[in-house]
Amino acid sequence: MFKYLETHLPKLVLAPTVIAMLVCMYGFIAWTAGLSFTKSRMLPQWEFVGLDQYARLFSNPRWQVALDNLFIFVFLFILVSLVLGLLLAIFLDQKVRAEGALRTIYLYPMAISFVVTGTAWKWILNPGLGIEKLVRDFGFTDFEFRWLVEQDMAIYTIVIAAVWQSSGFVMAMFLAGLRGVDDNLVKAAQIDGASKIQTYWHIILPMMKPVFFGAIVVLAHIAIKSFDLVQALTGGGPGYASDLPANFMYTFAFSRAQMGLGAASAMIMLCGVLAILVPYLYSELRTKRS
Repeated sequence: MFKYLETHLPKLVLAPTVIAMLVCMYGFIAWTAGLSFTKSRMLPQWEFVGLDQYARLFSNPRWQVALDNLFIFVFLFILVSLVLGLLLAIFLDQKVRAEGALRTIYLYPMAISFVVTGTAWKWILNPGLGIEKLVRDFGFTDFEFRWLVEQDMAIYTIVIAAVWQSSGFVMAMFLAGLRGVDDNLVKAAQIDGASKIQTYWHIILPMMKPVFFGAIVVLAHIAIKSFDLVQALTGGGPGYASDLPANFMYTFAFSRAQMGLGAASAMIMLCGVLAILVPYLYSELRTKRS
């Protein structure tokens, strides 16, 4: 009896969690996929309509705006976060004073939810409350910074807020990678007359390719599923100029009672996430086997 419990007790303990995960995660993914092939509106309707919802989705101008915004957001968010995080990590790797305090300051935004970040930056970027008003109060009355209320620039305010929140996390990843580099390689490069810039560019950074890859995967995942930051900062506006796919899905599935169309957009988002995660997992498994 005791031997049976010793063998099977861990499985029994984990069984409820596994069942809940299968139902609440994979079960609802399958349910959403099924809805995307129906003409469901406010309530599910299981009349199969094939790919009609996907055709409607890609002919919807609002979805095209959301995709364009996603490409802009993903590119700038990942690029700026990587560059800024790497520079901060290199700076802290120089064994500066008060490194612990600086590291905490850089990481602090990551402890804040995207809703709080969006609300704070909404105040900062508001023309009547934030940067524009502050600069004008200093006497520069012609200064304008109205990105938050301009259709062509609103998406870039989301990039600013997202970079502010996530660059500290990227810095922590790069700093851990830098601290894992063998000091003997750095000393050998210095003995050979390499400058610090050459050492980083030709020796240290190439050794950190896995860190770069991991950071890109994490940032891309954050970008594709971004919802709360947009809702708190711009609400998708002005109009729907700063919509991202997640906001499109929420609006059409829950606000406009077009559940089938919202499910189709959710499945496209899932495909985008899988397109990032599958190569990463394949690379990790291949590395472990080798």
